[in-house]
Parts: sequence; C-alpha cells; structure tokens
Amino acid sequence: MTAGSAVRVTTAAKINLHLRVGPLAPNGFHPLMSWMCTAGLFDSFELQATTSGGVKMLCQRVDVPTDSSNLIWRAVEAMASAAGREPNIAVSLEKHIPMGGGLGGGSGNAAGTLVGLNRLWNLNWPTGTLSEIGAKLGSDVVFFLYGASNICTGRGECVVPIPRPTAGLAVLAFPKISISTPAVYKKFDQMHLGTEQQIAEQPDWESWTQMSAVELLKNLVNDLEPSAFALHRELEELLVAMAQLLGRTVRMSGSGSTLFTLFDEPERSEAVAAAAKTTEVLGLRTGVFELAPIAIAVTEIP
Repeated sequence: MTAGSAVRVTTAAKINLHLRVGPLAPNGFHPLMSWMCTAGLFDSFELQATTSGGVKMLCQRVDVPTDSSNLIWRAVEAMASAAGREPNIAVSLEKHIPMGGGLGGGSGNAAGTLVGLNRLWNLNWPTGTLSEIGAKLGSDVVFFLYGASNICTGRGECVVPIPRPTAGLAVLAFPKISISTPAVYKKFDQMHLGTEQQIAEQPDWESWTQMSAVELLKNLVNDLEPSAFALHRELEELLVAMAQLLGRTVRMSGSGSTLFTLFDEPERSEAVAAAAKTTEVLGLRTGVFELAPIAIAVTEIP
C-alpha cells in the first residue's frame, strides 16, 4: 500500500481461565501452563502509512502512553525492522481495555499491530513469522495471533489452539487496583510458590472444553492469586465477597486485578443480573462479555 493507506484493527481482551506457574527458571522467566481465552472487550486503532516521521501516536485517554513505551509503537518498529523498511506509521488508538488488570490489552494491541501491518504493507507473512516477532515483544503477544482459545506453555509463547469452552459468557469485575506484574512474580518467588509438577501435569483439556460453566469453574486455578493477594489484601476480600454474593466460584485473571466468573449462554439473563448485583453491592464496575470472540480483526480503510 502507498502512503495515506490505512487499516483499522480491533483487538480483544483475554482472561486466563486456568493458570499454573512454575518456579523461576535459569532464563529469568517462570514456566507457565495456561488456558487463555479472549473476552468480548475490545480496543481499536488505525494504522496509517505516512511518508516520513517514524511512529506517531494519539490516544483518546491521557493515561495511556503514546511513546516508545507503548507496545503498539514497539510492534511497529519491530515489524519495520524485520521488513527492512522505515516505521512511518501514524496510530490513532481508542483504548477501552483497562491497564494493569491482567487482561492483556497491550499484548493484544501489539499482536494486532503485527497483523495490521502485514496487511497494510502487503507482506503476506505466515503466522509463524509474526509469532517470532511477537515473542520478542511479550509472552502473551503470541496467544492473540493464534485465535481465541489456546493452551500456552513455556513462558507463554508456545501456543496450541483448542476448542472454545462451552461456557459462553464471562462476568468481569474491574477493581480500581492497578497491579504490577513484576511485583506479583517477585512476591511469588519470595513466598516460595510454584512447583515443576504444577505445570507438567496437563488436564484433559477436551473434557474441560465441554463442561458447563459451574463444572468448569470448580477446576480452574490461578497460582498467582496468593502473591497478588499478599500485595493487595483488598483484592482478596473483593473476590471472596463476590463469590459469596453470587454463590459461584470467582477467579482472578493473570496477575490481576480483574476478577471473573463464567455462565453458560442460556444463562445470559442470570449473568446480567449477577453483574448488576456485584456493581450495586460491592461497587465494582462490571460487565457481561462473550467468551472467546475473534482475537484480531483487520479491515482496510479506503
């Protein structure tokens, strides 16, 4: 495409339905085993080719960085370097996924940038090539390149797609707590959490995908909850209160702070009522979101 051409990219949030974490490895990373699914909360942005000036970025939210610390910016530069071209791209970002909530918004944005530029620059690179670039940007980036429901191992960059869960809805609650992922992992190490066995023994994923929401929730674990709760006791209190209020299991996504529970598609009205009750009683911003929608959508702008 020529300068002035553009694409619009939409990227979903993700939740870690199940997250097992091993002890710190010699490479400086914690080995993981996680079932990750997208959730129907989306960011969108335009990537427009320009003739010069490198990366330029705008966002409607003043709390979102629009410099080289933003993963979109870094993804543009990484993609341009791999393609042997100048990173002359103007970015206009509409940010809706909360930051510091364990929802992978930045990683999804980075993955969407790789896919968007692949289309914008007519590169036609396969997903494997994009994944090699994405893995250098962040462990969760590769997840978004392979669809809506994946088992992620290694440090998160080894991805195997699996069917989406039968449970079709996620009620998400967004505490006003921004959690540092490095701080959670540091506390995880200080608490001597994590064993090799936790990440070595994989569940029967096929049977898990067919479970009802209530059945599935009983099996889900997040090994980062103890360390996140040690840093933010109020988050643990909110999780316990939400579980008691709704009468069903509640889990934390990733390193937090977003909390979630699941419902089956026929229970949509119950899910809406649960979200409303959580908002009213606990004062948490909540919503009902489709589970495992498309991770990345790209459309060309004339």
